[in-house]
Amino acid sequence: MNINIRIGSESDFESVFGLVYELAVFQGTPERIHNSVQQMKRDKEFFQCFVAETEDKQIVGMASFFFAYYTWVGKSLFLDDLYVKQSHRGQKIGSRLLEAVIELARTSDCKRVRWLVSEWNKDAIKFYKSIGAEIDEEAYVCDLEGTALLRFGEGMVPLR
Repeated sequence: MNINIRIGSESDFESVFGLVYELAVFQGTPERIHNSVQQMKRDKEFFQCFVAETEDKQIVGMASFFFAYYTWVGKSLFLDDLYVKQSHRGQKIGSRLLEAVIELARTSDCKRVRWLVSEWNKDAIKFYKSIGAEIDEEAYVCDLEGTALLRFGEGMVPLR
């Protein structure tokens, strides 16, 4: 099967969002999805991805990313989500999406590509290690969102 890897566009958002939801189901956390296609469209200047598209224009995989700056290394690219439909796994589509992200980082003069992997996803960890990725087993992911984000700073002494 011929798969085309290309930069995603706004017209792909509905398909990409479907893949994001499938990923959340795969991880057992669909209740954590708070985004929507409408929000993605409103935020389109911030949302970037590669898509894997079949000859008949069906999107079967995606890799979302954003540029970041880490004070210890400089300009970097953060791979947010990488997902391939179960029906299309085993065809190296995920590897090709990852290659596209890494090539973009290279050509954009990034010093690092960073992403997260769940500790239960042993196959992914094995693959990432095989390509030379270092897995930091000491760091924790911290999120502040929803009402906690809105409430942050209440009752704190204002900075002068």
